[in-house]
Formats: sequence, C-alpha cells, structure tokens
Amino acid sequence: MAEVVGNPQVVRGGARPRGGSRKSKTGPRPFGALAWALPPVVALALFFLYPLALVVRQSLRPDTGGTSLQAYADVFASEAFRHALWTTVWLALAATAGCLVLGFLLALVIAFVPFPGARAVARFIDVYLSFPSFLITLALLFLYGGTGVVGSFQFLTTPWGVLLAEVTYFTPFVMRPLLAAFAQLDTAQLEAASSLGARAPRIVRQVILPEALPALAAGGSLVLVLCLNEFGIVLFTGAKGVTTLPMLVYGKAILESDYPGACAVAVVNVLISVGLYGLYRVVSRRAGA
Repeated sequence: MAEVVGNPQVVRGGARPRGGSRKSKTGPRPFGALAWALPPVVALALFFLYPLALVVRQSLRPDTGGTSLQAYADVFASEAFRHALWTTVWLALAATAGCLVLGFLLALVIAFVPFPGARAVARFIDVYLSFPSFLITLALLFLYGGTGVVGSFQFLTTPWGVLLAEVTYFTPFVMRPLLAAFAQLDTAQLEAASSLGARAPRIVRQVILPEALPALAAGGSLVLVLCLNEFGIVLFTGAKGVTTLPMLVYGKAILESDYPGACAVAVVNVLISVGLYGLYRVVSRRAGA
C-alpha cells in the first residue's frame, strides 16, 4: 500500500477523470439559442409582419365584404395607377443615373485631388446621410422657390424639380461606398500608369473605374430602391401632376378613403421594392459591401 501511495503514476497531458466521461460545458445549447432568438423574431413579427399582413388582408377585402381581387383589378385598370407607375420608374431611373455620374465625379475629386478640408468633406458626407429628405427639399425651395434667395424658378414644381431634389439628396449614398473603395485602391497602380505617360482621363477609365464598378453597382441599387419609395421630396416640392406610387397610396387612403385600393397599390409597391432590394443585396455581396 505504501509503495502505491509513494509512487503515483503521472500521466502527461493531465489525468483523465475516472468514473465515466463528463459532458463539456461549452457544447451547443439549442434551448439557450432558441431563447435568445425568440424575442427578436417575435418583435419582428409583431411590429412588421403583422401590420404588413393587415395591409394585404385589407387589399383583399372590398367595401362590399368578402374576399376578392377586385381592388387589384380596379387599380391595374386605372389610368392613374399606370401614370403613377411610369412616373415612379422614370424618376427613380433618372435620379439613379444622375447620382451615379455626380457621385463618381465628386468622389474622384475628394479622394484624388488634394485640397484643404478634403477629410472634413468626406466626414460631412456621413453626417449628410442622416438628414431627412424633406429638409433638402425645403432648402432648395428657400433658394429657388417663388420667394427664394436666388430667384423664382418654376421648374421646382415640375418633375424636373423633383428630379433635382432627389439627385441632390441621394448622391452621397453613392459617394459613401465609392470613397471606401477608393481608400482601398493601390496607389502604386496610379503611379505606374502616370509614369508610363497615361493622362488623367485614361487613368480614370482604365485603372480607377474598373475598381469602382462594384461600389457603383451597390450604391446605384440602393439609390434606386430609395427613390422608388420616396414620398417626402414629392410632397414638399408640391410638383403639379407628379404622382408616384407612394403619393397614390396617400391620395387613395387620405383623400379618397379608398383603403382597399390604397392597400393594393401599397402591396404592389412593396413587391417591387423587395425585388429591387434583393438585387441590391446580391450586388452588395458580390462587391463585398
């Protein structure tokens, strides 16, 4: 007995406990994960999915009672819906194109043209993204409206005024991913192209633009989705004859009290937005944004 006690065997790497194996405390806990995931899922269903389900249900229940697709048939057959859909699409596409061109040029200047305050301007873009859209519209009205500082320009109450306001407001949404992409660009490529005699336009076209295409695609997709659902700019400009899908929903619900028709237009708008958002996510994933 003394020899056994006096000469214990030492097992390198630690002794294995006897009496069976013990489960690890760091193993997966499915019930704990479910408990953590349940509250956000319930909140999402309560505050988003449930109101959306009510909108869909209201669009399927006409004032006469029952369940019917008559609201959708009336909406699709109306000239007002087709006009609003066309106005929404061309304004969103034109604003996106303008934001891409203007945002690319401004981002080039901020990133590659040294001037005092360039870093402050880049930081201001982040702050600008938090501004509400109607604030920019009011600023344009104060400058170019009927009693504006610069003078009265009647185009602000036309579709071109809405387009100007949307390009002004949404351009930083394109500049932000572009500036991030330009910050990762290898300056050795620019120096090599310049040392070989390439001028600035050629460097932009052959070196900078290929690197900026993913960021342009991601920013453009986001702007397209936002312009499709823009309401405040169209409302605050007071543009005559400019009725987009969000404005049509507002008019049917508030002015005409046609809630099934308003919900039908809203469902169509949501479907288009979700489709474009899916496109935006695919482009952003490929761009690494």
